[in-house]
Amino acid sequence: MDQPVRPSSAKPEAAKDPVQLAIRLALLAGVIYWSYILVLPFIPILVWSAVLAVALYPVFHALARLLGGRPVVSATLITILGLAIMIGPASWLVFGLVEGVRLISDQLGDGSVSVPAPNPTIKEWPLIGGTLFDLWQLASTNLAALLGKFSPYAKSAATTILSVLGSAGLEILKFLAAVIVTGFLFIPGPRLASSMRTFLDHIVPERSEEFVALAGATIRSVSRGVIGISLLQSGLAGVGFIVAGIPGAGFFAFLVLLLGVAQIGSAILLIPMIAWYWMTREHTAALLFTLYIVPVGFVDNVLKPFVMGRGSQTPMAVIFIGVLGGTLAHGLIGLFIGPIVLAVGWELLAAWMRDETGRSALVDEQAAIEADQQPTSSARPRTSLP
Repeated sequence: MDQPVRPSSAKPEAAKDPVQLAIRLALLAGVIYWSYILVLPFIPILVWSAVLAVALYPVFHALARLLGGRPVVSATLITILGLAIMIGPASWLVFGLVEGVRLISDQLGDGSVSVPAPNPTIKEWPLIGGTLFDLWQLASTNLAALLGKFSPYAKSAATTILSVLGSAGLEILKFLAAVIVTGFLFIPGPRLASSMRTFLDHIVPERSEEFVALAGATIRSVSRGVIGISLLQSGLAGVGFIVAGIPGAGFFAFLVLLLGVAQIGSAILLIPMIAWYWMTREHTAALLFTLYIVPVGFVDNVLKPFVMGRGSQTPMAVIFIGVLGGTLAHGLIGLFIGPIVLAVGWELLAAWMRDETGRSALVDEQAAIEADQQPTSSARPRTSLP
């Protein structure tokens, strides 16, 4: 006699499976979200460290070979040099910006905004001398009262900017931390690049190598051709401002850096500054200042084609949006990582679009060939059987 079939105990377990799966997914999502919250403050530092490591890796490799195959010594020397640059010129730029904004805020607060009287020699300039002297004289006598009406609003705006720049010390610490982390990324750099290729193999297996190479080339191109040249131009301009005795030299040098990174160009700042110097200083000093600052203004135009000639050709609008978005999202460090990250994304998207366009064109061409062959095969003469 057959035994009665007992209900299987797998049913309750199967019924519990969706609940257990939901609990596991919820726990996993909670761990991922919490990890993201913990890592979030360090993301800009890690991204900037990766950018510096990719941009400076050829220098690290060449220096290691020059030192007889000593990568640790090479990484240490590059890190020390980077820290020296950050502690010296970079800190001067940041604190010069803060000091310049604070000075403007104080002048707006106590109503001491004024325009200096023009030099009488301006009257002797041909064609525009008399008109320019009259306009300047009018501004020097009435502009203070006019700006005094708007000083409360301007002061509030300057106070807001100062509150943003008040964390300049923290921003410098972020830069220093990024430089130190970069030193530890040089040696395992090839393994990290291989891990990135392995990760991309699961997403775009047919183009992982190309995308990694394209990302590296874009980072080097933008970091050297945009960030590096802008830093060089800003440093040279800052030296000229200090020697020329221009008030707020650090503030204006930072503006040169900002205009260079945003791809606007420093001419809109340097040309009025040269004109002001000719109007307020002796002609000999003005001539020397002009002979120095004009070549500085052309540094980006001369060097950028050589640095970025074989790199990416990222549109200026992408760089500009990256500068604004990065600065608003991450402060001063975002000023540098914003355009680089957005440029990498733009180049990868453009490469993917070109690949999709090429594939669709190839499919259309094959379809056209098959369509041409089909009538030919169907038009063969039929032989009748006897």
